[in-house]
Amino acid sequence: MLFRRRNKPTNIERLRVAVWPRNSWSRSTRYFGKRVLRLTATPHAIAIGFAAGAFASFTPLVGFHFILAFIIAYIVRGNLIASALGTSVGNPLTFPFIWASTFKIGQLILGNDAAPAGHDIHKEFARRLLDSSLDVLLPMFKPMLVGAVPLGTITALICYLLVYKSVEVYQTRRKASIARKRAPFPAPHAAGLEEIDK
Repeated sequence: MLFRRRNKPTNIERLRVAVWPRNSWSRSTRYFGKRVLRLTATPHAIAIGFAAGAFASFTPLVGFHFILAFIIAYIVRGNLIASALGTSVGNPLTFPFIWASTFKIGQLILGNDAAPAGHDIHKEFARRLLDSSLDVLLPMFKPMLVGAVPLGTITALICYLLVYKSVEVYQTRRKASIARKRAPFPAPHAAGLEEIDK
């Protein structure tokens, strides 16, 4: 296959790249941003698709974020590729903060009835997350799902506004650049003849 790596990466290397970029963070961020900007769709379709992916990444449905993002993007008529890129909001670096935040907000919305009084909710979340028993993990699902709705909605709205404006500016500049390149230039010999006639 063309452009295939000569040395196949190991599973450990793939895991490392998934958590930490192979090059620098700034280069990876610029590359990711260009992938979003260069999608061929309206700014609204790209922005709302990305927002759908961002919202999906806040849910505790790990492993189903892509499917959920596609479904939401399809319903709101967003770009499906943008929705897949939007799920990158949830990644190994942000998941601990997302899960702890959704759990805490969910507990507050539900009346904090699942946590003992005076108990540190962050320690309780960490203890339950490390426990392998489904009887302990399943009660965490409801607060995280409930907490994901407000936090995911706020994040999706912010992502929509940022992506919409960025894509709009990029597409406007791109159209102007293409128009300049396609503009007819006066032939050099024609310009010389005009000078002689004068």
